[in-house]
Amino acid sequence: MLMFSDRVLAKHYGFTAEELDFIINYDIKYRMGRDTGGDD
Repeated sequence: MLMFSDRVLAKHYGFTAEELDFIINYDIKYRMGRDTGGDD
């Protein structure tokens, strides 16, 4: 569901595919707590 809303908002705000990819990956890594354990 989150990715669908991200895509709708990306289209509305005119985000590029690269910007949308960044948002989706940010959600996965930080908002959903799926950290790879790296030191970024």
